[in-house]
Amino acid sequence: MGKVKSAEEQALPEITIGMAGHVDHGKTTLTYALTGKWTMLHSEEIKRGITIKLGYADFEVRQCQQGELRVEKICPVHGGETKLIRKISILDAPGHETLMAVMLSGAAIVDGAILVISATEPVPQPQTAEHLFALKVLGVQNIIIAQNKVDLVTKEKALENYAQIKEFVKSVLGREVPIIPISAQKRLNLEFLLQAIQEHIPTVKRTAGEAPILQVARSFDINKPGTPIEKLIGGVLGGAISQGVFKVGDEIEIKPGWKIEKSGKVLWTPLKTKIVSISSGNVSVNEKGPGGSVAIVTELDPSITKSDSLIGNVVGLVNKLPPVTQMLILEPHLFEYVIGTKEKIKLEPFRQFEPLMVNIGTATTIGIVQASGKQLKLALRKPVIAQKGSKVALARQVGGRWHLIGYGICL
Repeated sequence: MGKVKSAEEQALPEITIGMAGHVDHGKTTLTYALTGKWTMLHSEEIKRGITIKLGYADFEVRQCQQGELRVEKICPVHGGETKLIRKISILDAPGHETLMAVMLSGAAIVDGAILVISATEPVPQPQTAEHLFALKVLGVQNIIIAQNKVDLVTKEKALENYAQIKEFVKSVLGREVPIIPISAQKRLNLEFLLQAIQEHIPTVKRTAGEAPILQVARSFDINKPGTPIEKLIGGVLGGAISQGVFKVGDEIEIKPGWKIEKSGKVLWTPLKTKIVSISSGNVSVNEKGPGGSVAIVTELDPSITKSDSLIGNVVGLVNKLPPVTQMLILEPHLFEYVIGTKEKIKLEPFRQFEPLMVNIGTATTIGIVQASGKQLKLALRKPVIAQKGSKVALARQVGGRWHLIGYGICL
């Protein structure tokens, strides 16, 4: 018999926190400081030194015998064992302006966010602004600011930067949020950041009894090259469950599904499969509801799920998902200026047949403007599931880059 896991080892992540902020402000370093995991694993990410894909990792909020919060099992200050308070999933999103779509996909499935802002640069930098506006647009209420790299500046400079952050955040959100000065590299003030997480990003009460829905943020083939066919493990879907409970053995459906080109036409075919196993926070479970990241092993051919090919899909029980659509009718809510550009660019009216980048849930597609005014009508290149009342982030190409311009509510 295998070793029986303790209650701590069997604890599951309760929430997902998004790590947002401008490129090179220290999101991935802070994720490593909290989780011990370097989420920059893709070869291109390592080469360029930036996050390209969504990175997942888990960490534990623990309490030492003196009552201080830690992430370590042995308190590095007082010694002695710490006890588990809560397990949390971290989603490390890219900060580079060319990767806004990936950041929006991640922001759609988080319960709260840490916006990392460097103390070494004026506030706001372009993607600092864009990410905070994105969190606001997508309805992420629980936000903490980590003022990073305070070890690299003077006390006066840190205080000046702190004041800039405070003013900027209030101008965007209309309210103040906690600002914690830290050094992710030197693990400085992490206990105060953990305290803020505990106080301001609570575990969400979930509604039971609803039909389960999983937003797919990653998809994988975990088999090594050369694995014999009889030993292959089916395709893996990663993401967050937004409602309901999935169980091992459930027959599931994935929409819009698999892209097929036939007779010069592109078709999207829903996929049906069975759940083989479920894991969350490195723990195998028989069933899983909302809270934290989850990986579901299916009976799908792993070639279908490899290289994140099913990102943006929605998973539910067979015949329980809402219909897919390739036409969106939105109530538009637009900013006065384009967000994320160095210069202040006033937002111009939509043009007929203009392409916009559309993010709904973890799905990203291009929407072609058919009509605009009090309602915005978009023809989509890729079908999506869009329920009435859902928020859709809208971006426009400015200077060869996609920049956030507002959002729409599905009618």
